[in-house]
Amino acid sequence: MTPTRRHDSTLWETELDTGDPTRVSDPTRVSDLLREAISLLTAAEVPTPETDALTLLAHAWGIDRTALSRKRLFDDPVPTDTRNEFARLCERRRARVPLQHLTGIAHFRHLELRVGPGVFVPRPETELIVGAALAELTGRGRTGRPFVIDLCSGSGAITLALATEFEGVDVLGVERESAALDWARENLGLTRLGDSSVEFLQADATTITASRPELIGHADVVVTNPPYVPDDAVPRDREVADHDPAAALYGGESGLEVPALIVVEAESLLRPGGLLLMEHGEEQGERVRELMESTASLRQAATYPDYTGRDRFTLARRQAP
Repeated sequence: MTPTRRHDSTLWETELDTGDPTRVSDPTRVSDLLREAISLLTAAEVPTPETDALTLLAHAWGIDRTALSRKRLFDDPVPTDTRNEFARLCERRRARVPLQHLTGIAHFRHLELRVGPGVFVPRPETELIVGAALAELTGRGRTGRPFVIDLCSGSGAITLALATEFEGVDVLGVERESAALDWARENLGLTRLGDSSVEFLQADATTITASRPELIGHADVVVTNPPYVPDDAVPRDREVADHDPAAALYGGESGLEVPALIVVEAESLLRPGGLLLMEHGEEQGERVRELMESTASLRQAATYPDYTGRDRFTLARRQAP
């Protein structure tokens, strides 16, 4: 009986001539699996089908991408259990479940963060705001340990990147959503901080000064990646629209109602001379600068681009009274 391949809902399933479904028992090689997976993901309009297929096969096999590259070079046979798990993962990716939810890991700067349902998956462009905050910490003229507050800290990406890349900084991550906070604390438990310290606090970033007045005027840097998508603007990518939590996406009717409240909070949290850095949408730079400059003490607002040249974050400095 010769197995015949079918292409309906599950990759690499076969049917015998009796009609009973079974798994292919003959060895299937790396090149075969990747070719089919890339074709499947391309048809589903997954943005990076080859990268995703490689990542998922390495994950299913329990090896890293370097080891997979060697196996791909020699076109090694793939164990049955690995093939079955790879097929399952590819089916879920075809349904546009985020790649990071399938592997459980999001790469951010040098970190491997645990992520999954209930937390915003950190994006590469957010790495730039970390770089700007690190430059501020490096160039500060004050002595003593710097203190940074990360409002809407989500998975802890910004908080933990700052704490691990700048020796001897105290970082407070503020997050309202319990599910996201659980992920952040898990990531904290897996991160070596060296001489830095990190605390995650469950609180609303738009009212933090009322609940924690002792923080007022103490931050050298406030950094935030708040929700800034307009309420009626459903993201194009299904991974975002269907899987990122709404609380991390939608910032009000214009998208800037929540960021506007956070700007006010940040002004109060900063010491004189401290810096606010806020990520925002590509068309929101001018309005965010206006929000910052309309406060009593935030000045020198400037907007910076992401890797594609689009406006991505704005900073402003608190002036001395």
